Amino acid sequence: MRRIFIKALLQEELVITGGDAHHLGRVMRAKAGDRILVADDQGKVGEYELTGFTESSVSMKLVQQVEERTESPVEIVLAQCLPKGDKLDLIVQKATELGVNVIVPLASDNCVVRYDGKKAKAKQEKWQKIADEAGKQCGRSRLPEVQQVQPFRQWLREAADGKRDDTAVCMCYENELQQGMKDFLQGQRAAKRFVAIIGPEGGFSLAEAALAKELGIASVSLGTRILRAETAAISAAAVIQYENGDLGGR
Repeated sequence: MRRIFIKALLQEELVITGGDAHHLGRVMRAKAGDRILVADDQGKVGEYELTGFTESSVSMKLVQQVEERTESPVEIVLAQCLPKGDKLDLIVQKATELGVNVIVPLASDNCVVRYDGKKAKAKQEKWQKIADEAGKQCGRSRLPEVQQVQPFRQWLREAADGKRDDTAVCMCYENELQQGMKDFLQGQRAAKRFVAIIGPEGGFSLAEAALAKELGIASVSLGTRILRAETAAISAAAVIQYENGDLGGR
């Protein structure tokens, strides 16, 4: 069943415009009497019956609210340093499928790509669209937020300063030899929010790793093999979910 998201609360009657209306009316050739799922910005989901069409809108009425458990019991923030090419497209898509709530693109020392303000804005809009489509496809009740590209050091300091009591933050660092991701997570059973920081292809610089340590951010290993940036991001999200979320963990 087709799923759409609205930035408002569910109501008895809705009128949808924009891309979703175009897709329903022109692409899917939906007709009165067809039913779709609608999720609002509070994560509530309703089954709606389509009642009318115009050139630019679709009207519908609520049939019933639907109880879904598609969201993870923990909140995950994926802070991803910019990889080369279109790799972040894949990361955003798979992170959305794995239940990540927020994706933060970061410009760090070893990032090859550099975006000016206009380019960064266009990229953020593209990544958000990828997240939206992935969220619809995999049945999410809430769409993840893809934030603007931010400078790594500035974001790291703000993340450390604003760290909540229920939050566990870790940097996945290829030079970490003492603590694995599993050990770190097993020591964070009270946490309800997890922030995983992933480097670009060249990894983190020594200065960045030193700053993270100075700020009290845990360094963790994802294993004995060097992972590609996209593999590290997907692996980190999956391990966090397995240990604390809805992938068959505790």
